[in-house]
This record gives sequence, C-alpha cells and structure tokens, in this order.
Amino acid sequence: MKTKRAVKLKRAAAVAALVAATVGAPSRARAQSEEKRPVKHLVTPVMPELGKKLNLSGTVRIEVVIAPDGSVKRTRVVGGHPVLAAEAEHAAQKSTFEPASHETTETIDFKF
Repeated sequence: MKTKRAVKLKRAAAVAALVAATVGAPSRARAQSEEKRPVKHLVTPVMPELGKKLNLSGTVRIEVVIAPDGSVKRTRVVGGHPVLAAEAEHAAQKSTFEPASHETTETIDFKF
C-alpha cells in the first residue's frame, strides 16, 4: 500500500513541476526574442556600511522598466540580500539606457 501511495505522490510532484515549467515558458521565450537595451551609463552601487561590517557579498538582481527616452521609470528587487538590495536599487534608478521606440523591461545583476 505504501509503495502505491509513494508512486502517486511522485507522479503528482512530476506533473506539478511540468505545469510550473510550462506556465513560465512563454514569458522566457518572449524575453529571449527581444534584444537587450544598450546601457548608456550603469551606476555602480556603493557597499552599505552594514554590509561591510557583516562582510557580505553576492549578487542583487534588479528588474528595471525603461522609458523610451532611456531613463529608468520603475525598479523592483528580484533577488539578493536585503541589506545590499537598497543600494543596488538606488544605483539602478540612476542608470541610463539608449533611447528606443518603446518602453522595455530589463534585468540588471549587481555584484557586491
């Protein structure tokens, strides 16, 4: 009895993983088909004092919405240590990109 139950659970987990991968696929395919917006000026984030004291390092990923004129309209922290994220987001807001005909969304990785 326990073996059949284990097989059913494994099968359900595999189906759930397949569905999750399929749901995210269209957005990834769309992002890969568009070319990346060239960066005009990428501001380097400053390591926060708390980050220095804690000897933190790592990567913070920031999603930016770029206006047609190349300025950053909105930012959103996608991943990384919370102590480092505020400085990375601030640097992303000050960065500029080449102009384009439409608004685009890009992801910037800041390494600390």
